[in-house]
Amino acid sequence: MAVGLNLIFVVIEGGFGFLSNSVALIADAGHNLSDVLGLVCAWTAMYLGRRPPGARFTYGLGRSTVLAALANAVLLLLACGAIAWEALGRLASPPAVAGAIVMAVAASGIVINGLSAWLLHAGSHGDLNRRSAYIHMLGDAAVSVGVLLSGALIMYTGWSRLDPIVSLLIVAAILWSTWGLLRDSLHLSLDGVPASVNSAAVMSYLADQRGVTDVHDLHIWALSTTSVALTAHLVVPERGVEEALLDSLTPDLKRRFHIHHATLQIERDRCEHGCEADV
Repeated sequence: MAVGLNLIFVVIEGGFGFLSNSVALIADAGHNLSDVLGLVCAWTAMYLGRRPPGARFTYGLGRSTVLAALANAVLLLLACGAIAWEALGRLASPPAVAGAIVMAVAASGIVINGLSAWLLHAGSHGDLNRRSAYIHMLGDAAVSVGVLLSGALIMYTGWSRLDPIVSLLIVAAILWSTWGLLRDSLHLSLDGVPASVNSAAVMSYLADQRGVTDVHDLHIWALSTTSVALTAHLVVPERGVEEALLDSLTPDLKRRFHIHHATLQIERDRCEHGCEADV
């Protein structure tokens, strides 16, 4: 529904932007087009992420949600560059802008983007992929408010240079909201520890377990924007406690740290299998 609503709005906003000579409307239409592409990426990634693991992709395709969030951020940066270039070109000699048309289209944008954000809000807190789509729609609603105000000021003052100025402010707002998304998605794509997991707390928790004398080769990474994996080597000199330890650790890691896929290796001493500790 969000894709359909925004695709219709892109056509309307872009068309009226050219008719009214408003670079602010054209800029917002370009931004909305990048959001449509981002929504399609997020939607496709959600579908791929639900496919079961296979012989070629033994973890499944959940990582596609991380790549979709990263692609979403890059699309927005490209859109910002195009918008800023056009706006700077129009600052020197701004054309006359039809303020009433700008206001009408921007008002419809507030409604459509606000509705889209509401549709995407569910599940956006714990999923970077969903959050990227939600942030874009919420940001678009705020941008449309700015375009509406600029249209009103242009209509009452006749100062057409305000239109490219508002376009540059739109770019600044998009960049501000995109930076966190770009940082988080790049972090996860490089197998960084997800922000929701405290690796020091996980290490401390594993080391404090009864019978465990050492923990090494601890690795935590994201299988997708909603699923976290862990591998670790536990040194347990005492025999006979491994089964009870493993039975308790796996559900506890899921409950306490939201780690869904844990692989734990039991060793009698630190160098039993010739591994090198890096954590």
